[in-house]
Amino acid sequence: MRTNIVIDDKLMADVMASGDFKTKKEAVEEGLRLLKRKKAYAALLAARGTLFWDDSDEAWAKAREERQLAETLQEPVAAYEVKPAVKGRKSRVAAAARLPAKGKSA
Repeated sequence: MRTNIVIDDKLMADVMASGDFKTKKEAVEEGLRLLKRKKAYAALLAARGTLFWDDSDEAWAKAREERQLAETLQEPVAAYEVKPAVKGRKSRVAAAARLPAKGKSA
């Protein structure tokens, strides 16, 4: 998105000198990324103390076992029911096989 903004020249010069930026655009975009990361970090800090972390050996063994079970290949279960064929009903292939070929008389 194209935007025109007025930026303090001294601030921009300091940022360009301290960072490895080739253009003013790179410096501004990095500043915006930093603000975004700062917000995400603040949200993580706000969640402090609300999450439970079980670091016991038993918990790690259980997680490893669950992961291994998920990785094993299992036969998928059919999502449909197979019904037996209805007696007296002929398939189209069998009916076509009994018909004489076109152009030939019986």
